[in-house]
Amino acid sequence: MAEVGVIGYGSSAYEKRPTRTELAYLADAARAALTSAGLSHTSVDGLSIASTTLHPDNAVTAAEYLGLTLSWASVSTAGGASAVVNVIDAVRAVENGRANCVLCLAGAAQDGSFFRERIGRFNHAVGDYLAPHGFGGMNGLFGIVQRKHMETYGTMRAQLGRIAVAQRANARANEAALLRDPMRIEDYLNSPIVADPLGLFDCVMPCSGAEAILVGALDRVPAGKRVRVLSSGERHNHPRDEVAPLRGGWELFRDALYAKAGYGPRDMQFVQAYDDYPIMVAIQLEDLGFCRKGEIGGFLEMQDLTYEGALPLNTGGGQLSCGQTGGGGGMIGLTEAVRQLRGEGGARQVKNLKRGLVSGYGMVAYGHGLSASALVLEVA
Repeated sequence: MAEVGVIGYGSSAYEKRPTRTELAYLADAARAALTSAGLSHTSVDGLSIASTTLHPDNAVTAAEYLGLTLSWASVSTAGGASAVVNVIDAVRAVENGRANCVLCLAGAAQDGSFFRERIGRFNHAVGDYLAPHGFGGMNGLFGIVQRKHMETYGTMRAQLGRIAVAQRANARANEAALLRDPMRIEDYLNSPIVADPLGLFDCVMPCSGAEAILVGALDRVPAGKRVRVLSSGERHNHPRDEVAPLRGGWELFRDALYAKAGYGPRDMQFVQAYDDYPIMVAIQLEDLGFCRKGEIGGFLEMQDLTYEGALPLNTGGGQLSCGQTGGGGGMIGLTEAVRQLRGEGGARQVKNLKRGLVSGYGMVAYGHGLSASALVLEVA
């Protein structure tokens, strides 16, 4: 059997306010992914969707809209960790003969007001126990996490700000990013406080758009377009019963992730991390072994995180500069990773790439995110 991996990717345009339905954005991303693989929609017999806003539609009703006939269909449950999990499951579905070619989609049609209304009823834990006390949104919750990290380990805002500033520098080379104005560390530190200690540039901007990944036999596309999944992992509800934890599920599977890949953190030539807030990027870098727990502040001070640096981070600008398209926020790192590995990064292309890491995080409930995921990708 031919090796299975990522054979295509695509994105829709991003918009601050929706001009179309969510399914329309998903369709645009799907077309782009199929075009990148040189395939038609008739090749697709599997569909996986990561979305927190598509209900009451699902993968099967989306297939009707997209004109697909399926042998395998799936809808995510893990928020921003879902897109990575969906690609893992899609690879397994093709390897097991459940499908020949799986289209993985993620996105939303939303603006700020829609997001604020929706997030207060994100799940029962948020709607019943947090929203009535003024914590329906995520900024307050992650403000607590950042404050706890700062007081526990001495982490400083100026250190975390290096993440946002570097990603904005990357976004300036990405014409698709919604936020491309120059940002200095002084701009970051002097931005209005949103939820102490979080400032304006710590928080993602809700927007509309979609991302797509195509999974199938690698020999269906030319040699230079094949991306192999070396290893993967996921964990949900860890740490159990802890509010505002400073760690996540990555710490439980990272050793197996690297062992199966045959490489360690120092061998990763880029990191595409789920970036709803810089503090969560910092925690992912700690838990994925790039530095010891609590040492992220000094680590960030020593790193050039731009696409020209030693540790390129979210090379397209990430959600902090491109915007957060709901469930698409967990896939923007995947599509950027594939873009980079195929050498199609344009002005922000990282040189001499062979492999990198993508991580996901999501499904925030009572005081913390429940889901963590990651995979290691390599040029095949």
